[in-house]
Amino acid sequence: MNRFLIVDDHPLFREALRSAVALADPEAEIAEAGTIEAAIEVLAAATRSFDLALLDLTMPGTAGFEGLLELRGRFPRLPILVVSALDEPKIVRQVLAYGVAGFVSKSARKLDLSTAITEVLAGSVYVQPGLIAAEPERPAGPGDLPARIASLTPQQLRVLSMIRQGLLNKQIAYELGVGETTVKAHVSEILRKLNVFSRTQAVIEVAKLDFDKLAAAAPASATASLPPPH
Repeated sequence: MNRFLIVDDHPLFREALRSAVALADPEAEIAEAGTIEAAIEVLAAATRSFDLALLDLTMPGTAGFEGLLELRGRFPRLPILVVSALDEPKIVRQVLAYGVAGFVSKSARKLDLSTAITEVLAGSVYVQPGLIAAEPERPAGPGDLPARIASLTPQQLRVLSMIRQGLLNKQIAYELGVGETTVKAHVSEILRKLNVFSRTQAVIEVAKLDFDKLAAAAPASATASLPPPH
């Protein structure tokens, strides 16, 4: 039985999300929270992990991406599907750069929400069609990906290498001796330069190439402290 946590301060919308979850998974176990603090309490007290959290970006007591980053920092293994009215392309891309499992607009139909939930549970990163259509850049292809990787700074190459190894931001920060906020900034810039939406997509795209060969071709300062593959 899948467990879901709905985090939204509007009772009526929580009910709408419950309906969408039930459509995707009729046997689901669903918990609710009206604030980030309440969500943290529910997650911390859980005897069994949640399979997915549905999160609104605009929550009482938080500004910008604070609530999302708080949950990502405390519960890094928790998949998060953002369901928000703040659905401008720039915001969607920024949210995806924080490693969420997907993004759906609050204006989406229940069937769209249900589809997003199903896709995310299957391990995909789901973005509602049309939300980022206004972005001028196209996805990185085999031809331009090496050039995009070459545009990474030495530290970004190190971070990307660790991402490929499956390390979390906290682990990367420890290995590099920097703050986790610094790592998050590097990850965001890596995703932007590679023109991908998530860490998972970055790993998939890089796997199409010989990353070690590309890294070896980088300046010596960039590869001197690259961690060895596990």
